[in-house]
Amino acid sequence: MSASPIRIALQGVGKIARDQHFPAIAANPDFALTATVSRHPAGLDDIPHFSDLEALIAHGPAVDAIALCTPPQVRYALAARAIEAGLHVFLEKPPGATLSEVIALQGLAEAAGVTLFASWHSRYAAGVEPARQWLAERRIEHVSIIWREDVRVWHPGQDWIWQPGGLGVFDPGINALSILTQILPNPVFLKDATLQFPENRAAPIAADLRLSDTLDTPIHMDLDWRQTGPQSWDIIVETDAGTVHLAKGGAVLSLPKGTVESPDVEYPGLYARFAELVRDGRSDVDTAPLCIVADSFLRGQRVQVEAFED
Repeated sequence: MSASPIRIALQGVGKIARDQHFPAIAANPDFALTATVSRHPAGLDDIPHFSDLEALIAHGPAVDAIALCTPPQVRYALAARAIEAGLHVFLEKPPGATLSEVIALQGLAEAAGVTLFASWHSRYAAGVEPARQWLAERRIEHVSIIWREDVRVWHPGQDWIWQPGGLGVFDPGINALSILTQILPNPVFLKDATLQFPENRAAPIAADLRLSDTLDTPIHMDLDWRQTGPQSWDIIVETDAGTVHLAKGGAVLSLPKGTVESPDVEYPGLYARFAELVRDGRSDVDTAPLCIVADSFLRGQRVQVEAFED
């Protein structure tokens, strides 16, 4: 007889939840969406809805796990409370507003015997794992990342993303870093960075990063939130055996022998991984992408640019 579905609640009923989380949960028989939590009243028809996590814990149906899709600045307190209540926790990316709070959550989850999953959805794009396998056997000579999009399209009116801990342009940029740290066979670290801050914002709108791996491979990253028209989500890796190009955020993989484009499988992959972790009693908390972002703020040069208005 198969195991009962994992009863999961979801907190933060915004665009990413509606576009990605709800369909992925509904399509996975390992989960049963049991409740939603949001300070806004709009939930889902026929699913119990609560204004905050305390209300769910005190008065809601029994749940085994919770997916936190809130802004990162408030996620630590929510995750810590969920862990205290014995719930397995799925963290949207970035897993927190700071490295130290993510590390603290990892310790809390271990002590409580629950699963903590720091999810990186771009790692589950169809081209990422084949790229990692191909690069494992090659000498990497240079890496170029171009991650440019229009913040007005993807984050309209979301003030939290411009506040400290919201990461600014690193909110999408960390997706590229999650792929980079997954596909390269050696650790990656920052050498220097230039961050462009609008004069009326507390987070960067663009960034230029120079990185390296432990074999001194040059890696350049170009992030910008002001691109209009077609968006650019590209990672180009030059090797001794030809060039690898991950396009469309990892969905399209071009190798010297040809190009493969696959449908969107990121969030289904995340939830399959979360179910596996819960069943096995394990956690998965990789902070490598967030480390590079933190180092960019620590070591990067800050340059002020003109004010930005939505």
